[in-house]
Amino acid sequence: MAARVTDVMTLTSRLNTLPFDDLEGRADLLAAVFGERLDSSVRLYPPFYSDHGLNTRFGRNVFVHQNCTFMDFGGITIGDDVMISANVTLITSSHPVDPDRRRRAVTVAPIVLGDGAWVGAASTVLPGVTIGRDAVVGAGTVVSRDVPDGAVVTGHSAVVH
Repeated sequence: MAARVTDVMTLTSRLNTLPFDDLEGRADLLAAVFGERLDSSVRLYPPFYSDHGLNTRFGRNVFVHQNCTFMDFGGITIGDDVMISANVTLITSSHPVDPDRRRRAVTVAPIVLGDGAWVGAASTVLPGVTIGRDAVVGAGTVVSRDVPDGAVVTGHSAVVH
């Protein structure tokens, strides 16, 4: 696991220094990060950060804006027509709350973004969360619980409106 993290950090550091118009170079580096070439309908704009890459799956027509971080040890599934705004962080790993176990263990749980979901700028999605079909996460929201289909959530505790 540590070797993969080092490899991906090297790959993303190269990705983040490419000229923006080097589309072929970007596609090659993203293929190395994610273990396969992304569908041509996926737009992912650097800078971009990941700790593993191999556990992320993209649908079609996905847009990922600049400065996003995908920590995908637990798996990230992104549906079709999903929009992810700038500075979004998707985190699938954590540590136990118990201080005696915290430094020795890692917990993981997958994140799922349903078809048509939109995650607003500077939001953070925590391990184990499913964001439903056509749901909207407002800018700056910390999402710690599932979001129902079609819901709009905002704020630090992701209140359903």
